[in-house]
Amino acid sequence: MPKHSHSPTLTKHHKIALAGVATLGAAALAFSAVPSSAETIASGTPQTAAQVANGTAQIKDVTGKVTDQLALQNVKVEAIAAKKKPASAHQLHVAHVKKVHAAHVAHVKQAHTAHVKKLHAAHAKHVHAVHTKHVAAVKKAAAKRAAQQAASRSAQRPQIQQVAAKTYANNLDGWISQALDIMNAKGIPGSYNGLHRNIMRESSGNPNAINNWDINAINGIPSKGLLQVIPPTFATYHVNGTSWNIYDPVANITAAANYAAHRYGSIDNVNSAY
Repeated sequence: MPKHSHSPTLTKHHKIALAGVATLGAAALAFSAVPSSAETIASGTPQTAAQVANGTAQIKDVTGKVTDQLALQNVKVEAIAAKKKPASAHQLHVAHVKKVHAAHVAHVKQAHTAHVKKLHAAHAKHVHAVHTKHVAAVKKAAAKRAAQQAASRSAQRPQIQQVAAKTYANNLDGWISQALDIMNAKGIPGSYNGLHRNIMRESSGNPNAINNWDINAINGIPSKGLLQVIPPTFATYHVNGTSWNIYDPVANITAAANYAAHRYGSIDNVNSAY
């Protein structure tokens, strides 16, 4: 049985190399078949050893040139093959790292944006809650203050009504009692005994009494009323809410007590002409 030989598959690089060798062989054979010079062809004499050697050298030179061309072509083929090679593991790793980095940056940016939005919403909610709480507290304080003021007015109203509704006898006792209530409301010191004692000394309880003989009378401003007050003093120390009539018992008493408080500390400290 004949033997079958399996030759390996030739690559493009191998095919180019074989073509180059074939070209080299053809060139060498052609060159060896041509005479070295015209004289040899003309004379028909055999080639000398020198001529053969020269031809051989020329063949070697051609062979070297062809070999160099084949080597250069081989380098170009290898460069083209290298360009067509798939990416190396390092290049794949760099590309993967870049892709992972870009994905990480995008994720961080998205997470940061979401976090900022969440913080902003929480802050706005907190501010709104604080504002609402503050407004509620202010309203509560205002309502409490209004209630306290209303309660205070309610507590004062019966007392004022009681004073307004109180009646006084139209005599010395009633005049002194009414004058004392007004003095207490105005912060003017004095007692019933102090007022009564000075009234009895000055006018004997006569609200129309007038002194026409002392120095004040000589000067044209006689003392008048229960506590013998001269008109300028009455006008200066008149108590609001009372009559402007100097002979009015209550107005006369309160004006005199107000004057005595400024000069002597209280009508109770007066024991003689003042």
